[in-house]
Amino acid sequence: MEKIWKELSIVEKISDDGLRARVRETFETAIVRGGWTEEQALEIPFTLLIPDVPVTLVEHTKAVAEMALANAEFMASSYENYDFDRDVLIAGGILHDAGKFLEYKIIDGRYVKSEVGKFLRHPFSGCALAFEMGLPPAICHCIAVHAGEGDGGWRSIEAIAINKADFTNFHSLKEIAERNRR
Repeated sequence: MEKIWKELSIVEKISDDGLRARVRETFETAIVRGGWTEEQALEIPFTLLIPDVPVTLVEHTKAVAEMALANAEFMASSYENYDFDRDVLIAGGILHDAGKFLEYKIIDGRYVKSEVGKFLRHPFSGCALAFEMGLPPAICHCIAVHAGEGDGGWRSIEAIAINKADFTNFHSLKEIAERNRR
C-alpha cells in the first residue's frame, strides 16, 4: 500500500510508533475487507452524494486530516488553554472515513452502497473496525462522531476539528459541483 501512504504521509506525524502502525493496519484492513486493491482504493470517490465528484476518498482523507491538524495548531497558538492530543487528531483524521471502504462497492463501473453500507454508515463500520483493531477509545470516538451521527452529542476537541474539516470539505465541494452544473 505504498501509494496510499505516499498520499497520506501525514501518518508519519503520529509520534507513537505503535499507534502509527495500528492506524496503517486499520486503514489497510478496511481496504482489504472491502474487497479493494490499492489501485481501486485510490480511485474511490469520497462521497456518493455529489454526482461525478472529482475528489477521491484518499484525497479527501488527506485534506481532512491536514485541515483538522492545521486548525487545531492554529487554535493552540492563539489560545493559552487550548490543548489537544496531536496523535489522536491525526489518527482520527486518517481513519474518519475508513468505513467507506466497507460502505461502498463498484458494480458495472458505478459506485454504490455495499450490503454493509445499506445497513451501517461509515461512522459505525469505521468505529467498529478501529475498536476491533485495538485503537484507543478517543480515536474510535473521533470516527464515530465525525458525521451527522455525532450531532447533538458531546465531541472531544479532536473530534470537533475533524468534524469541521470534514464538513468544510464536503459542503465546499458540493457547492462547486452545483455551481459547475448551472
